[in-house]
This record gives sequence, structure tokens and C-alpha cells, in this order.
Amino acid sequence: MNGMNRLDIKQLRVLQALLDLKNLSQVARKMGLTQQAISEQLRKLREVFDDRLFIRQGNSMVATPKALSMQQPLDHILKELEDLLEPEVFMPQTYKGIFTISATDYATQALLPQLFSITRRDAPDLKLIVRDFASDNINQLIAAGELDLLITFPEFIPDNLSYVTLFEEQHLCITGCENDFVTEVLTLAQVAAHAQLVVSPSRANLRGSHDQWFAEKGLKRNIVMSVPSFSAVPDILHTTDMIAFYPSRLLPNSKVKELEVEALPPTFKVIAAWHPRTSDSGIHRWLIEQLRNL
Repeated sequence: MNGMNRLDIKQLRVLQALLDLKNLSQVARKMGLTQQAISEQLRKLREVFDDRLFIRQGNSMVATPKALSMQQPLDHILKELEDLLEPEVFMPQTYKGIFTISATDYATQALLPQLFSITRRDAPDLKLIVRDFASDNINQLIAAGELDLLITFPEFIPDNLSYVTLFEEQHLCITGCENDFVTEVLTLAQVAAHAQLVVSPSRANLRGSHDQWFAEKGLKRNIVMSVPSFSAVPDILHTTDMIAFYPSRLLPNSKVKELEVEALPPTFKVIAAWHPRTSDSGIHRWLIEQLRNL
């Protein structure tokens, strides 16, 4: 162990070059060092290995049996070290592994079917697990490595996570396709007064994401029903007189139709988030790139 502490990579490269070239001046030129510097490195190597390693014979350096015995393992060690420094080239076609995604109900419908089509085609040995999005313990799960990627909204993730915006989304006002509404553009007051369905995935209550927007305009929404997922909305609206605000990427749907209103709520961002320690992971970078392309 004492010898290991006194050995560095530069000395191993000098030893390798001496074994190949057997000439101090040629090694110095190859490594961009002075002949004196090469001689000093050889002195240190002799101390570490307790062997002369090379004996001068004319203009050449003749390797000792000890030095010759180290040539093959030395080449292998330095090649392994070079491989460690090579940048990772990620090949989805040959990747084998399991990747866990936590996605909101919206993302599961709007993005994951297209993503899975790509992964089945381009990364056939990648296995994917999708978990419900639970904002209460995201930090613990992703820090422990139980989650690899989150597809959600910025307000749902801790500040310590890295993320990229995939796109901006817009809620549209919809109702069942059989419902009768006046043909003119609805005012926000009319919309607020009408019976509304909201999606509340994390909290079971009669509150919606646009309540504050209506309140800023002096209006209170008439929310009469809450469901935990977007997937239930078209079926419910199809059989009732309610209206709802629904993400544009989940439309068209044959059971509902869009209503014209005088103003729409602000757009919102859809993001992919991950733990900073996986920022250089090939599979993370590749999957995020596919999501951004979508």
C-alpha cells in the first residue's frame, strides 16, 4: 500500500513508453517532457518497485526481467483507465435496464402512449414502470432511487430537483357533445355560474386549479363535482349538463365539445424532472430528448 501511495498515472505512462521505445530522449519527445524529467520519473519508479527496471546500454535502455513482466498488465491497466475517461455513448438499441417514471394522470394520457411507442421501437430491452404521482413523498422516493423521472407540473416538485420544460399547455372549456348552449361567446360570469366539474388528483375537494384566476376577476366558480383523473371527465360530461376546463392535448374527444368563452385561464407548463445526480445518465438524457421531441 505504501508503494501504491507513491505511484501516479504519469509514472505508469513513462514506464509504458520506456518499455515501447527503450530510449530516454524518444520518450521525452513523445510525452512533451524534458529528458531530465523522464529520468526523474524513472528514479521514482525504481524506488517504488525496488528494481533498476532499465539498464543503459549505449543509446538504448534495456528492460530488466521485472520491467518486462509488467508490460502486459501495465498496458491493460492503462487501457482500462483510458476507457474510464471515454465519454459515454448511449445506444438505446442495446440498453438493458428498468426505468421508473412517476407521472400525473394528464401526462399518462397525453405523453406516455407516444413515448412508449418510441421506446418499444428504439429501445426494445428497456423495461418501464409507471407510478402514480404522489407529491407528498416525491423527494424521498427520487433521492432513494425508487423513481427515475417525474412528468408533472413545476409547482409539484421540490426546488432541489433538476427539470426541463417540455411544453406549455392550455385548458379549454368543454361540455358534453349533446348539451345545448347558446352559440355566442360565453362570458366568464356565465361560465363561473354554470355547474362545473373539476379534476383534483391529489386532494379530494371541490377546488380547482383556476379558482384564483376567477377570484381575481371577482367571480366564484360553481363547482359541484370533483374527480381524481382527467380520464373520467368526458364520460361524466357526456351524461350531465356540467362544464369543465380540460387540457387541449387530450382533445378531440367524441363525447365532448369545446365552448367559446371570452377568455381562457393562463397556460401552464408541463415538465420532466429528475435528481441532479442522474443529469449525466445516458438513459435519462435519451428519454428526456424523446419527450421534448413529442
